[in-house]
Order: sequence, then C-alpha cells, then structure tokens
Amino acid sequence: MQADYVIIGAGSAGCAMAYRLSEAGKSVIVLEYGGSDAGPLIQMPGALSYPMNMARYDWGYWSDPEPHLGGRRLACPRGKVIGGSSSINGMVYVRGHARDFDTWAEMGADGWAYADVLPYYKRQECWDARGHGGDPDWRGTNGPLHVTRGTRENPLVQAFVQAGAQAGYPVTADYNGQQQEGFGPMEQTTYKGQRWSSAKAYLTPALKTGNCRVVRGLAQKITISDGRATGVMYQHRGQTHQLNARQEVIIAASAINSPKLLMLSGIGPAAHLREHGIDVIADRPGVGQNLQDHLELYIQMAASQPVSLFKYWNLFGKAWVGLQWMINKSGPGASNQFESAAFIRSDAGVEYPDIQYHFLPLAVRYDGRAAAEGHGFQAHVGPMRSPSRGSVTLRSADPAADPKILFNYMSQEKDWSDFRKCIRLTREIFAQDAFKPFVKHEIQPGDAVQSDAALNDFIRDHVESAYHPCGTCKMGRADDPMAVVDPTCRVIGVDGLRVADSSIFPQITNGNLNGPSIMVGEKASDHILRRDPLLRANDAPWIHPNWETAQR
Repeated sequence: MQADYVIIGAGSAGCAMAYRLSEAGKSVIVLEYGGSDAGPLIQMPGALSYPMNMARYDWGYWSDPEPHLGGRRLACPRGKVIGGSSSINGMVYVRGHARDFDTWAEMGADGWAYADVLPYYKRQECWDARGHGGDPDWRGTNGPLHVTRGTRENPLVQAFVQAGAQAGYPVTADYNGQQQEGFGPMEQTTYKGQRWSSAKAYLTPALKTGNCRVVRGLAQKITISDGRATGVMYQHRGQTHQLNARQEVIIAASAINSPKLLMLSGIGPAAHLREHGIDVIADRPGVGQNLQDHLELYIQMAASQPVSLFKYWNLFGKAWVGLQWMINKSGPGASNQFESAAFIRSDAGVEYPDIQYHFLPLAVRYDGRAAAEGHGFQAHVGPMRSPSRGSVTLRSADPAADPKILFNYMSQEKDWSDFRKCIRLTREIFAQDAFKPFVKHEIQPGDAVQSDAALNDFIRDHVESAYHPCGTCKMGRADDPMAVVDPTCRVIGVDGLRVADSSIFPQITNGNLNGPSIMVGEKASDHILRRDPLLRANDAPWIHPNWETAQR
C-alpha cells in the first residue's frame, strides 16, 4: 500500500494533518494501533474518568520510579484509540499564553511566535460567543473543532470565580482570548453534549474526501533508503507489512511514542541506539530528551451543603445521569464538569501566569474514587513551567516493549517552592466570603499541614501528573545539537520525514495540551504542502500592567 503521505498516529495532530492534506487533494494513509472510539464511555463527557483507565483505550504507560518523589511511579496515560489522547482526555481547551509561543521563537522555533500561531488557532476553532460572552475577534468561528462551555449552573462553580475576584485577582471573560490571566469560565472540546475529539473534528471529514484511509497496526520502524524516509514497517495480527510514502512520512505518535519510533528507526543518541543493537542513521542526541509535564495537586474541601455532584455518586444517580445523556445528550453527563478556571501569577516580577486552576464541584480523583467525606469540591492546581526535565529512552529494541519514561519530577528546588505557594494561594481563595456558605473544612492537605516541611511531605506523597507530556523531539534551528526537528517539522538529518505533535514543543505551554497539539497539526500541514503560512496577527495580548511590582 502506498500514498503521498503516511501519518503515524490518529491523534490530536495526526487527524488534523490527515484532513488538511486530503482536503488539498493528497492521498493519505493514517496508521493507528488503537481501535474504535465509538461508545458512551468515550463520547459522554461526564464519563471522562473511565477511558483513561481502560487498557482498551490507553497504552497504560507508567514512569520509572521517580527519585524525588520517594520512588513513586506515576501514571502516564496515552490514547490507544482513534482520536488518540483527544478521545480519552478531560476535554479542557486551552490555547496557551501568547508568551509561551514567543518563547518558542526565542528558543529557535522560528515562525512559531504568537503572531504566527494565532491565525492557526482561529482556523481550527468553531467557537460561538452567543450566550456566554468572550472575545469574538480573537476566536475562530468556522473551524472543525467545536469549543464550548458548560452551563455553569452549580453555585460552587460561580463561587470559585467570585472568590478569585474577592482575593484581588482579575476576572477574564475568555482566557483563550486577549486576556488569559484571571478567573473565569473554562472551555471544553464538546458539542451538543458529546466529546468532540480530533477524530470527529478532522478524521471523519478526511475520510469523506476519499483521499484518506486508516490502516490498523503497530509501527515498528521507519524505512529509510539513502538518507530518505520511504515508508513504515508495521505489524498487524502477527504479520509484518509495509506502507510506502511517495512524498513524506509524518510521525504524530505522542511525546512518548514519537521519540521511541525515531530511536527504533536509528534516529537518536548514537551510543544509546548501539546499546540496543540498532544501526545509527542519524545521531540526534535530543531524541527522547527535554521531557516535560505538568504536575498538580487536588486541594479538597468538604462542603457544608449538599450542593456538589456527590448526589450522583451512587448507583441510582449514575444511572439517572447516564439515562439523561443517552436520551437527549443533556444533564451532568453532557459536561466534563470543569466549568471554572483560573490562571494566576505566583509572584511580582512574573510576567505572565505560571499557575493554573481547574475547579471541580466534587471531591474526587481522576481514577474515579470519591473522597470518603461525601459532598465536597476541589481545585486542581499546579505550576506551569517547571525547570525539571526528564527523558524517554528505549528499554528494548522490541517495538512492542514499553519505553523507559523518567520525568525526573521535582528535581529542582523551585518546583518545591512553587508548589508550596500553590497550596497557600489556594487556601487563601477558599477562605474568601464567596465560599463561606459552602466550606465545612479542608480535606487535603488538612489544616494541620502548614510548615514547609509538612507541605513538602504532602507534595511528595500526593502530587500527580496532569497528563501533559511534551518536548521529546524538540523543534529548533538546524545548528542546535539538541533539536530534533527544524521549524518546518522536518527531522534534522533525514529527508522525507517529519514529526508533528506535542513532542516538538521546545517548552511546555500554559494549560492543557490538546489545543496546542491540534494547532501544531494545522500549522505543520501548511509546511508539508509548502504553502505560505497564514498571515501573522497583530493582536497584542493583555499583560498585567503592574506585573513587575504586584502579584495580582
């Protein structure tokens, strides 16, 4: 089988490229190991805790024991399904802050400053301001990706924003518009009460063009002849097959699997490849390095009134939620329930937000275990720009073997001081008048946990990944020895091969990574098609006027 382009991975970026390339009249084959995304556990937003904990949909990766977290191994779910991680994630939509992308450009990703990427965000979005305000001039209205907001009817959701204002923080009507900083409504990739994954947004219309097809199988290695990628070997039902690309091979297999596949193909740190008996095609020491993620804590509060979603946390309640959703895609199941958010700065002198909040009107873990105390609520909080860096390396030359993942979380003193600040700032927010009618007491960390040492112990034991791995195939200039791809996403040292997904991020962006990953797929498509990039935007983001001297 052959096509103009072979894309490895039907995830956030891969689906976007499949559509844009096939829409342009190119033939495309998408190689995907995972199965169908059909079924209520994926499509019902309120059921988000299920698919990311199911082997059917998740690669089931774990980090190696993390030396700075007492040897704990942290879960690293990645989508093993059509739509990739956009089919199992929390559906939160965040573009990232303008300064994130300006930093990319400063780090060598020429042409990826905010002025360059904003037009691609607008191209991907289908956003409707009616009924909920926001920044229409900053948003896209005709793109494939539906971006919506929940009903925000729960009084706790409103109290979170009010408490932020009472604590002296700005309020923003649209953190994906001109002003990210502040408290306001959270956005989600849902539409008419259903998950709106990249598969729905992009792959379904790509298949309708007649130029795109999906092939199932596990990618084993890129085939390279005379320094040029010509296709990919893959395995399906015990048999090895070959897909050939007339023009290019594009890897979009995630920040975990993209570097793994490059290394299996002989592209990576030469000494590491030789350890595993792999012939070196291109010595790129940056492959698998620069691994970054967001960590977070749940600051949980017991509620003094029965206003949380805990009323549905029983067999009858869950059945009722499911029935409402099955009949007309309404009720609590039609939202991911992350309906209020905040981005704040940790200190004076920090130019743009470096702390993110997801607010949830329920005290529950990602794995679906509710707090024993019943009614409650929580803020997920964590720093945005950790200085810690980890790596993805090969455990074996067997393509079916899991890679070795070491995030090296909390390896810098700044990580600890940032998290302590996160906890203390969150406690201050929950102490505001807006929460007085609802607060019973703090569940975790608990009122007794106050000193730096006690907070450090709590952080070490309870911090969890927000599931935002990125950076392992860093984009940069060709003369950067640690860069893996150039600013057009071409792998340095191999012709006819690109990588385009969250692995190319030079630095992690503010917030959740699905939106930026899709943007990478959108922008990479124009590079692949050799089109002129969209015209740069002149929009200036809002920066707190007193950021140099004030924290809020």
